[in-house]
Amino acid sequence: MMKRQLHRMRQLAHTGSSGRTPETAEFLGEDLLQVEQRLEPAKRAAHNVHKRLQACLQGQSGADMDKRVKKLPLMALSTTMAESFKELDPDSSMGKALEMTCAIQNQLARILAEFEMTLERDVLQPLSRLSEEELPAILKHKKSLQKLVSDWNTLKSRLSQAAKNSGSNQGLGGASGSHTHTTTANKVEMLKEEEEELKKKVEQCKDEYLADLYHFSTKEDSYANYFIHLLEIQADYHRKSLTSLDTALAELRDNHSQADHSPLTTAAPFSRVYGVSLRTHLQDLGRDIALPIEACVLLLLSEGMQEEGLFRLAAGASVLKRLKQTMASDPHSLEEFCSDPHAVAGALKSYLRELPEPLMTSDLYDDWMRAASLKEPGARLEALHDVCSRLPQENFNNLRYLMKFLALLAEEQDVNKMTPSNIAIVLGPNLLWPPEKEGDQAQLDAASVSSIQVVGVVEALIQNADTLFPGDINFNVSGIFPGLAPQEKVSSQQVSEELPPVTVPAPATTPAPTPAPASMAVRERTEADLPKPTSPKVSRNPTETAASAEDMTPCPASEPAFTSLPCHLKYACSGGPGSSYRGQRRP
Repeated sequence: MMKRQLHRMRQLAHTGSSGRTPETAEFLGEDLLQVEQRLEPAKRAAHNVHKRLQACLQGQSGADMDKRVKKLPLMALSTTMAESFKELDPDSSMGKALEMTCAIQNQLARILAEFEMTLERDVLQPLSRLSEEELPAILKHKKSLQKLVSDWNTLKSRLSQAAKNSGSNQGLGGASGSHTHTTTANKVEMLKEEEEELKKKVEQCKDEYLADLYHFSTKEDSYANYFIHLLEIQADYHRKSLTSLDTALAELRDNHSQADHSPLTTAAPFSRVYGVSLRTHLQDLGRDIALPIEACVLLLLSEGMQEEGLFRLAAGASVLKRLKQTMASDPHSLEEFCSDPHAVAGALKSYLRELPEPLMTSDLYDDWMRAASLKEPGARLEALHDVCSRLPQENFNNLRYLMKFLALLAEEQDVNKMTPSNIAIVLGPNLLWPPEKEGDQAQLDAASVSSIQVVGVVEALIQNADTLFPGDINFNVSGIFPGLAPQEKVSSQQVSEELPPVTVPAPATTPAPTPAPASMAVRERTEADLPKPTSPKVSRNPTETAASAEDMTPCPASEPAFTSLPCHLKYACSGGPGSSYRGQRRP
């Protein structure tokens, strides 16, 4: 008994880390041993993938098409849309769009249901058979073989021991010895018969197991195809979905564009103003100066030249969005935004920032940087003049127009606190930025240094606007705002050929206060509560009064870049009295 236990312990020790027992190893060649080692991992992989893939299904597993579609979230969405568009005007653009979107969600749900049914048939079911039937059957044969071999080895040990005992008893004399010898011999014969029978079972089970291993090795490629076929089914599903979406979108856009006959939206679509190249914008609208640049400059010349922190203080997001939409759909209605110069300045910055290529061009970026690196003022100015001359004509015209305006804005720096340096800090990154490159931290650091150089370039352009861009300029070049007569300060230089001058009348005296129009009267704080610039300008009859004693009370500044904020802006920054100044501006 002890010997049998020791023999079994040696077998377990020999099994060890190899993952196989000597009972099967002695029947297998090296190639089949490798196949045997892949059985258990293959079973686990098939089982785990089947389980996770089953969890990805959105429909009811095993159901037919109609039942499966009803359970899909996309079909629930389609049903909700169908119920919703019934309440809308069927001739309205929203109603038509919702109805078509409802139909495409229904179609997408059926494509998804078809995909899941194919997935179940061609991938999930084969993986289930592999992990639950085919591989477990092979592993069962392996265990049976191991047990038979173990029993056979045990029986052979017993037979060997019985044969030894029979030989020992044969040497003993007497009747007692003869009887013992006969009994032992009979036992040996019985063990031999059992051993022969068990040997036949081992051979039969071994043949079955070897056949299983050969079958598995030849089928491994087909098992791998389950996963390849999964990707093929997914690709086909996504192609069908994308084709349906593309077809529906094209039809939907076509119907929507035909239904939209508004002359305001067709005259200057939003997509042709913001986010398109300067050349495309100018060609589509037949302009020399970009619409947002001219419109915003004229509005600011009319109302914003002495506004403190212009381009620095942010406007409300909703006001800015509405202004940009009006810019695209009905630019003749922009005068209503005169009362919010910060929103106008924000719309101008947004246009420059959303250009696909900077106004000062990516091609000349390195040239601008080289010019900025020159220390000697004369050489630097000459280099800037050279780079300006190499700008495309449309970029040059718009940059000249903008710099002339910014030079005028800087002349009011005692009031608006916007020096050329301050203007360059807030506008420079919107006029010129480095070409997009993938790089390491060193390149990012270089880009940070270049942004400082960009500020230096823009500041120099503003300070030398009359030298780099000689000639007077007509800001109302397209006549888009005949109602606005901005108080322009024009250069005494000769007129450029691109933009002919307009004689600017001398500033009139400040008009007498008159009641504000009804459209401007509804504000959280009236214009009468605010200080007005002392320099004359043409506006929409705003009420001009002196600042109240409360507004003139000293208070701590909240903007470190502007240390001389007037009190009404300081209170607005801190949430005190005047926090609703001019449409709730945000610092």
